[in-house]
Amino acid sequence: MTRRLFAVALDAFFFVLGSVLLTPYASVQAQEPPKIPRIGFLSANSRTAMSARVDALHQGLRELGYTEGKNIFIEYQFADRNLDSVPALAAELVRLNVNLIVSEGPTSTRFAKEATSTIPIVMAQDPDPVATGFVASLSRPGGNITGLASLRPELSGKRLDLLKEIVPKLNRVALLGTSSTPGNAQSIKETALAAKGLGIQLRFLEVLGAKDIDTAFQTASKDRSNAMLVLASPFLLSGRAGLADLAIKTRLPTIYPSGDYVDVGGLMFYGASITDLFRRSATYVDKILKGAKPGDLPIEQPTKIELVINLKAAKQIGLTISPNVLARADRVIK
Repeated sequence: MTRRLFAVALDAFFFVLGSVLLTPYASVQAQEPPKIPRIGFLSANSRTAMSARVDALHQGLRELGYTEGKNIFIEYQFADRNLDSVPALAAELVRLNVNLIVSEGPTSTRFAKEATSTIPIVMAQDPDPVATGFVASLSRPGGNITGLASLRPELSGKRLDLLKEIVPKLNRVALLGTSSTPGNAQSIKETALAAKGLGIQLRFLEVLGAKDIDTAFQTASKDRSNAMLVLASPFLLSGRAGLADLAIKTRLPTIYPSGDYVDVGGLMFYGASITDLFRRSATYVDKILKGAKPGDLPIEQPTKIELVINLKAAKQIGLTISPNVLARADRVIK
């Protein structure tokens, strides 16, 4: 009897001891913090060229309660205009198994799409995602891609109107860009159509490398172009300061595809606010991280169209901007 009582007591002791030892472990397991989401940011440009846009994305994330390094991680991949390296950068984000990829433009979106058909991709901006084949439609994208459309081609006619307002005798315009850049083919068509309606002679000048920029300006000068319209291009954006400086030196009134050019000395920009699109892309990040499927999230269009004018640049080329045009500007740099 004594032995039996001793065995029962010993079993009870070890049961209690085990419960005491295992309880903290079970408690820790139950209270283990959730895994912090990791998103990728893919850009064909340099980090310097993308600084304002990355800041806008951060702002949008903060407005939704995300703080980088605290409750969200961002893996950055910048190609520094070396387009041949973008596929490898996209593949690296896939290897890192990020929760989603934010692509800064159509070139990045194209290579992200080729790298994965399962990881969600958020386009921060794209001129025409249906025409480029990224989505089935704006209302029902389908697949793993969604985001925002900048619809730059549709604004081409208005840009020519603005050039004609500030250059009253405008009759020849040089159109600078790379035809193979996604969205530019449509932009060229829209601009040509608008030019015909305004009685303006338009000449497209292809830019494939740095050497082509000087050649293009020389050609514009020989053609006696009154102004220049620059199309969207990762290459031109990264070298925007040099391009704006060359336009000033040749005294050629130029309208650019984003406000980034005007901030570094360019004359004028009219179009969708790209930084606003990047800020709004954070809403897609938030929805997808909370379980939404990208193919079910409609593509949103610009809600903020802005006109930015650099009066310092105007003065340098001897151009007077009428009070009527200045009154319509959302931002004037003096």
